[in-house]
Amino acid sequence: MKFPDYKDNFIVPSVLSADFSCLKKEIKKVEKYSGWIQLDVMDGHFVDNLSFGPHVAKCLKNVTELPLDVHLMVEEPVKFVKPFIDSGAGVITSHFESNDFLKAIKMVKDAGIKAGIAIKPRTPAKKILKYIPLVDLILVMTVEPGFGGQSFMYDMLDKIKEIRDYLTINKLNKYLQVDGGINENTLIYALNSGANSFVMGSALFSKNNPSFIKRIAKSIK
Repeated sequence: MKFPDYKDNFIVPSVLSADFSCLKKEIKKVEKYSGWIQLDVMDGHFVDNLSFGPHVAKCLKNVTELPLDVHLMVEEPVKFVKPFIDSGAGVITSHFESNDFLKAIKMVKDAGIKAGIAIKPRTPAKKILKYIPLVDLILVMTVEPGFGGQSFMYDMLDKIKEIRDYLTINKLNKYLQVDGGINENTLIYALNSGANSFVMGSALFSKNNPSFIKRIAKSIK
């Protein structure tokens, strides 16, 4: 798996918003301009929604050579880590607000793949700063996790900037990802605040315009 450089800016398509009746076609439309593909995993407890299991991850590995970014929106991430490692995940992100998130991060790192830590909108950035050296990716949710198509929370921009400042001051190379309400306009705000990995779902897959992602990808280079 080839990963983007930590200093690169890149789009991350979220298949939660893709048309699963033609998933391969959907992925092929966007993969050329993407850093990796995200799979949102929800258990119906941590968030009020259900989504995918490891089998879908395994199928995606047969569709694309891009790394698969598994975002665990689950109460017990430890239970999900090994099945998704076995299914070929390249990045597994656990929520700070979930149970035993540190154990989940250790399991991911011990398996030799990239680990991430995610925070909900109400979680202050300062609560995760001490854990940042342990991970490869920090994910700032810019909507309440669980459902696609929500509006971007502009008050999350200060949180993004705080984490970017921490990374800069401590000379840490990490991916700083944003997820939720990212479109052609809000992406620029997140970029200017210090994010470099932009999860796009509804805005990306709802466009019946092949040049849309090309234009977006070009705008952040």
